[in-house]
Amino acid sequence: MTVEQNVLQQHSQKHQQTLLNQLREVTGTTDVQLLQQALQVSHGDLAEAVAFLTEKKAKVPQQDEATYYQTTQVGNDRYISVGSQADTSEYLPHPALPGAGPSQGDTNVIDLTGDDKDDLQRAIALSLEESSRAFRETGITDEEQAISRVLEASIAENKASLKRTHTEVWSDSPNPHDRKRLENCPVGLKNVGNTCWFSAVIQSLFNLLEFQRLVLHYSPPARVQDLPRNQKEHRNLPFMQELRNLFSLMVGSKRKYVDPSCAVEILKDAFKSSESQQDVSEFTHKLLDWLEDAFQMKAEEDREGEKPKNPMVELFYGRFLAVGVLEGKKFENTEMFGQYPLQVNGFKDLHECLEAAMIEGEIESLHSSAENSAKSGQEHWFTELPPVLTFELSRFEFNQALGRPEKIHSKLEFPSMLYMDRYMDRNREITRIKREEIRRLKEHLTLLQQRLERYLSYGSGPKRFPLADVLQYAMEFTSSKPVCTSPVGDFETSAPSGGTTGQLLPASSTAEQGPSSTPPEGLALALALTPAPSTQQRVPIHKPFTQSRLPPDLPMHPAPRHITEEELRVLEGCLHRWRSEVENDTRDLQGSISRIHRTIELMYSDKSMMQVPYRLHAVLVHEGQANAGHYWAYIYDPHQRCWMKYNDISVTKSSWEELVRDSFGGYRNASAYCLMYINDKKPFLIEEEFNKETGQMLSGLDKLPPDLKAYVKEDNGLFDKEMEEWNTLQARKAQQEKLALAVANAATAVVAETTATTTSSQPMSTEPSTPDNSAPQQDPEYMEQPSPTDYSRHLQEDTERAISKAAAEQQEERSPEGLLTAAMMTPNMQGIIMSIGKARTVFEKLGPEAAFFKAIKVEYTRLLRFAQEDTAPGSDYRLQHVIVYFIQNQAPKKILERTLLMQFADRNLGFNERCKSIMKVARAKLDLIKPEEINMEEYEMWHQDYRNFRETTIFLMIGLELFQKKSFVEALMYLIYSYQYNRELLVKGLYRGHDDELIGLYRRECLLKLNENAAGMFESGEEPEVSNGLSIMNELVVPCIPLLLVHDIEKDLLSVEDMRNRWCSYLGQEMEPNLQEKLTDFLPKLLDCSTEIKSFHDPPKLPTYSTLELVDRYSRVISSLSRVPADGR
Repeated sequence: MTVEQNVLQQHSQKHQQTLLNQLREVTGTTDVQLLQQALQVSHGDLAEAVAFLTEKKAKVPQQDEATYYQTTQVGNDRYISVGSQADTSEYLPHPALPGAGPSQGDTNVIDLTGDDKDDLQRAIALSLEESSRAFRETGITDEEQAISRVLEASIAENKASLKRTHTEVWSDSPNPHDRKRLENCPVGLKNVGNTCWFSAVIQSLFNLLEFQRLVLHYSPPARVQDLPRNQKEHRNLPFMQELRNLFSLMVGSKRKYVDPSCAVEILKDAFKSSESQQDVSEFTHKLLDWLEDAFQMKAEEDREGEKPKNPMVELFYGRFLAVGVLEGKKFENTEMFGQYPLQVNGFKDLHECLEAAMIEGEIESLHSSAENSAKSGQEHWFTELPPVLTFELSRFEFNQALGRPEKIHSKLEFPSMLYMDRYMDRNREITRIKREEIRRLKEHLTLLQQRLERYLSYGSGPKRFPLADVLQYAMEFTSSKPVCTSPVGDFETSAPSGGTTGQLLPASSTAEQGPSSTPPEGLALALALTPAPSTQQRVPIHKPFTQSRLPPDLPMHPAPRHITEEELRVLEGCLHRWRSEVENDTRDLQGSISRIHRTIELMYSDKSMMQVPYRLHAVLVHEGQANAGHYWAYIYDPHQRCWMKYNDISVTKSSWEELVRDSFGGYRNASAYCLMYINDKKPFLIEEEFNKETGQMLSGLDKLPPDLKAYVKEDNGLFDKEMEEWNTLQARKAQQEKLALAVANAATAVVAETTATTTSSQPMSTEPSTPDNSAPQQDPEYMEQPSPTDYSRHLQEDTERAISKAAAEQQEERSPEGLLTAAMMTPNMQGIIMSIGKARTVFEKLGPEAAFFKAIKVEYTRLLRFAQEDTAPGSDYRLQHVIVYFIQNQAPKKILERTLLMQFADRNLGFNERCKSIMKVARAKLDLIKPEEINMEEYEMWHQDYRNFRETTIFLMIGLELFQKKSFVEALMYLIYSYQYNRELLVKGLYRGHDDELIGLYRRECLLKLNENAAGMFESGEEPEVSNGLSIMNELVVPCIPLLLVHDIEKDLLSVEDMRNRWCSYLGQEMEPNLQEKLTDFLPKLLDCSTEIKSFHDPPKLPTYSTLELVDRYSRVISSLSRVPADGR
C-alpha cells in the first residue's frame, strides 16, 4: 500500500473513530463493542449515545485479556495519536494506552455487591483515608467538592438554556490610536464569540518560530491551485491560506490586535455546533490533522518517487515502545503518538502522572523468566521524542451517578525544565532499578509515617492529640496547686477533714463511663497515681432547682487533691523523662522521613539522567467548570526572558508566580489543561531568522514572503487611513468647539455691556499692597509691546448681530443683575478682582499697563500657592481654578499664559473704569499672540481634559450622594463611569483625576450591596421579588464583574469571590423547583470567568452646576463619607 493510499484510508474512517474516542472519554467505558453498539443505536449522535449508555446503567464487563491486548502482537506497527483520534478503524487504541481508563489491576476497587461486611468496612476506611489525603494535598474539603459537583450537574441539566451565546463585546474603541500596536509588543487576537480556545492554541503555536516559518512559507501544491480534487482539499487549503494571512498580521500589523474570524469560521464548520465552548483538545487535534494533511500534499508533490517527509509529523509526533506481558508471554510493539494524554486525578505532580501512564497493569512478570505467569500488564518506553512535546492533562471525568462530566480541580505541579531520561527506552534497565528502589523507599516511608502518626495523634477516643502535648498537659496538672473559693456562709453541710471531696465520684461511677470518655494515657497515669477517695467519705448530693448554691471550696482550676511531695517528685520526673523520649523519637522519625523524601527527589538527579531536557514553552489554562469557562495561555519569551500572558486582545508581561497560581490548580477554578514543552537542545525551534547576506536578524515585514508582505501592507494602509480620518474628524470638532466658545464669550460680553448701563456698581475699594517680588516667570515678548486701543474691529458685523440677538433673548429670561452677580461670584472672577484691587496703587501711578502686569503676577502667585498646598480631600482647588489643575499637571507655559489672559480679558470686568482698563489691556495682549506662538490644538486638548475632570467629579459626587441615600441601583452607573473616566485621566498623569482607590472602594461596596439585596429578594421566594433580584443581578451586577476582574486588583477579585460564594451557598438547599430552575439558569452567567467587558447603557445625563455649587456639594459629600480607603477590605 502506498503512502498516499494509506493516508486516504486513515482519514476515510476518522469520523467514526473520533466519535468512539469522544464517547470513551466522556463515559469512561472501554468496551469497544458496547461503544459501537451505542453509536449504531444513536445513528452517530453523540448525545443520544451517551444517554443510551447512562440510562441503561450498563455495567461494563471487564474485558478478557485476549480482547484487552488484541492489537499487541509483535510487528504490528501502528500509527495513531495516543488517546485521541486513531487513524483507522482496524487499529483501535486498546485500554492499556494512556488515557484509556482504569486497568484491571486497580487494587483499590472493592466489590460491594456481596454481603461481606469486611468489604464494606474496607470501603468506608478507604473513603475516609482518601478524603483526608485529598484535603491535606489540595486544601479542598469534601463539602466544597460536593458543591462543585452539584453546580456542574445543574449546569449540564439545563445545557440547552446555558449555551454561551455570542455576547456583544464592548465594541472596538472608535479612536484607532487606542488600537495602535506598541513597538515590539506581541499582537493579540480578538475574541469573536467564544473563541478564546482558538486564541490560546494559536498564540502558543505562533510563538514556536519554526512552526511560524513553516506556515508563513507554505505554498499550496501546483496541481490543486486551480481546482482542488476532493472535499479535504476544498477545506484544508483555504484554511491554510487564512492561517497564513493571520500569522502575517500577527508578525507585521500596526494594530494592537487582529480579527481571526476568517480562519475561525472555516474551523468551526468542522464542529457540530459553533455556539458551544469548544473543547480545546478536540480543536488542537483537528488543527494538527489539517496541517498534517496540507503539508502531506505538498510533500508528495515535492518528492515524487521518495517517501515524503511531513514537517508537522517531524515537529509534533514521536514514538514509544509498548513492552507487555500477556498470560506470561512477552511482547513488544512500536506506536506513534502526538499529544500525550495524562490523568490528573490522584497525582500531585507531572512525574507521578507520567509514571502512572508509562506503567499499566501488573508487570512483575516482565522482570522474571517464568512463562506460565497469569499476570498481565505493559510498560511504555519512548524511543523517539518530538521536538515539541505536548501533554494533555485530563481534568474532566464523567460522573456515573449524575450522568454528566465534571472538572477536576485538584492541584498538579509541573516543572519549568523537564528531564525525560527516565522514560527513554535506552535507560530502561537503570530506570527499572531506580523505580524498584523508590518503591522500597516508599514502603519504608509509609511505615515511618504510620509510626509518626501514632505520636502525633495519640489516644483511643474520637479526639486525638500529640503525645508530647498530652504528657505536657499531665505535667501541668500535677504541678498545679488547688486554689479554692471562700466557703459559703449559709451552707450547712459539713465537709470531711480530709479536704473537699464533694466533687469526687465513687469508683463505680467512673467505671460506668463509656470508652469515649477515656482520658489520654499520660493523663490517665497521672490520675491513677492520685489516692482514691475513701469509701467512708460522704459524697454530697447536688440537687438542681432545690439547691442552687455552689458546693463549698470549689477549686478555681483542675488540680490534684491528695498527693505527697514524694509522689509529686516521682511523677514529675517520669513525665519529664517520657516527654523527652517522645520528642526525641518524633524528631528522629521526622528526620528519617525527610531524608527519604530527599533521596527520592534526588533519585534521578545524576548527570546521566539529565541528558534529555525539555523546557516549558507554553501553558494553556482553563478557568470555569466542565461546560463553561475561559481560556488563555502563558508563553515564555526567551528573548525578554519572561513569561507573557496571552488573554485574547490583551498581551501582558507576567511571572512564574502568576503562572503557578493560575495553572497548578487547587485554587479557585483555574488550572492548566495542556502543557507544551520544547527540546532545549534544539534551539532552531525558537531562534529568529537572519538575513543570509547581511547577517542581520529579520523582523517585521522582512520575515514575510512577497504575497503576505503585500497583504499586510494593504491592511496597514487601511489602518493608517482610518487614523488619518479620525485625526481630521477630531480637528474639525475642535475647530467647531473653538468657534462655539468664541461666540459664547462674545455673547457674554454683549450681555455685560448691556447690564453696565443699568447697574451702578461702586468701584471695589482695595488697600494698596506692597509689590510682590516673587514674579512667577519671565514675561513673553508680546506682553511687553504697547497695547492698541481699538479691539472691537476684529469682530465681524454679522457675528455682532447674532450675538446681540442671543443676548437679547438671554436678557428676557434673566435679569441683568442676576447675570452680573453669577459672573462675579465665580472663584476665578473673585481672584482677578482681588488682584486688580491690589494693583490699585500701581494703576494710579503708572497706568493700566503696569497695573495689568502687577495684577496678573499677584493672581498667578496666589494660584501657584494653592497648587502647592496639601489640602483635605474635600478641599480640591483644582475644581475652583483651571490654572491650579494645569500647574499640578505641568501644562506648558504658553497654555498657562493664554488661559490666564483669557480670564483677565473677561468682559464682565467692565463694571468700573480700573477693571475695564485692565481688561482692555488683556484683550490687546491676546490679539498680539501670533498663531505660531501657541498650538491651539494642544490648548483645546488641555481644556478638554479639564472639562473631563469636572464631569468625572460630577459622576463621582452624584454617585456618592446616591450611595449615602442607599439608592444603590441609581448610584452604580455613576460610580462605574466615574471609575472608568477617572482611570482614563490617570493614565496621562497622577494629578489628572481623583483617588482611584476611593472610587474603587465605593464601586465595590455598591456592587456588594446590590448583590446582597438581590440575594435577599431571591431568598424571599416571592415571584415579583425573585424576578426583581435576578433582574438586578443580570442587568447591573453581572455586566460589571468583568470590570472588577480586568485589572487584577486583589480587593476587587475578593469582592467577586464574595458575590459568587453568596449565590453558590444556595446549592444543595431545598427550594421550590421554579427557584431551582432560575438559579441554575443564572449561576453560569455569574460564574463566567471571562474578562470580556459587556456593553453598558449610555452614561447618565449630567446636570449643569456652577463652579461654586460643584465645589460646595463635592466638599460636603466627601467630608460626610464614613469610610475612606483603608488597609483592609
